[in-house]
Amino acid sequence: MRLFCSTTPGRPLCDRPPSAHMGAMIKAQGALVLFSGGQDSTVCLAWALARYPRVETVGFDYGQRHAVELTARADVRERLAGAFPDWASRLGEDHMLDIRGFGAVAASALTAERAIEMTDKGLPSTFVPGRNLVFLVYAAALADRRGLDRLVGGMCETDFSGYPDCRRDTLDAVQAALNLGMDQEFVVETPLMRLTKAQTWSLAKALGGEALVEIVRRDSHTCYLGEREQLHDWGYGCGACPACELRERGWRDWVEEGRPSLPAA
Repeated sequence: MRLFCSTTPGRPLCDRPPSAHMGAMIKAQGALVLFSGGQDSTVCLAWALARYPRVETVGFDYGQRHAVELTARADVRERLAGAFPDWASRLGEDHMLDIRGFGAVAASALTAERAIEMTDKGLPSTFVPGRNLVFLVYAAALADRRGLDRLVGGMCETDFSGYPDCRRDTLDAVQAALNLGMDQEFVVETPLMRLTKAQTWSLAKALGGEALVEIVRRDSHTCYLGEREQLHDWGYGCGACPACELRERGWRDWVEEGRPSLPAA
């Protein structure tokens, strides 16, 4: 398997797994990770900490039903810093942005007590229109003021719910608009874009071994319904919402494959 970090035209593909280059810091001012506290953003945070000399995180309160993820953010950061001293020295400030006004405008099953189902448009009712676009605009404005030039997000178009703002083409367009509008040279990094959920577990193991896998499993939060009562072998969750189903299936596939880490070449 080859790991592709980006498909932006004119930029080289990051086609080596992190285990092949984790020791070398990337020449960049630093990274701002869009960090929800979920499985994907936790792995992305570890990925950034393995690559960049300074990493900050940003979270968004948009009125999500699963607001427990905002608590998970602090837990994951604390656990990562405690388990990985080298990463702790690179982990900078956390920023929490209140954009509940946007969540009210872009109402969905993630922001209101509505059924999780497919809509007439062929998209899940959990789709929050323009969410990633808004996240990236806010993140870029923050990164501009913090002197950071990499924006890292867990968007994926392999195992996902069909959200159009998770596609790499969408993110390439946003990156171009941000750089034009801010006269910047931001790079939007999406290390999970071409990975299945099973491969995301594999990436976690490659980055931080079983210690990181356990942090992702126990401390990150994915469930759309905010369920934190029952701990499954794949983590906490209701086990029935689309987010739980994706996470569980990825875990099962990874375990059946022998819990591999990404190959060294």
